[in-house]
Amino acid sequence: MSELADEFTQAQEDVKQLSKRPDNDSLLFLYAHFKQASAGNASGKRPGMFDVVGRAKYDAWAKLSGTSSEDAMTAYIGKVRELQAADQ
Repeated sequence: MSELADEFTQAQEDVKQLSKRPDNDSLLFLYAHFKQASAGNASGKRPGMFDVVGRAKYDAWAKLSGTSSEDAMTAYIGKVRELQAADQ
């Protein structure tokens, strides 16, 4: 797990080095998988309908309920590599 955690940490740094901002779907994917990997299943109250961004982020995270931390890390790392390949 330590190697996976190290790759996950590196992917968090790598995504900040992209030359262009990822599209909103990719950002939601990254957010949800980061939260699932680091905090587990979605918790707290779902944001109200006037908080469109907060609600989208919460819903994306909640869809991953039951996903293991390792699986979320692996998906996050894969998405960052995909974005890096498209960035070149």
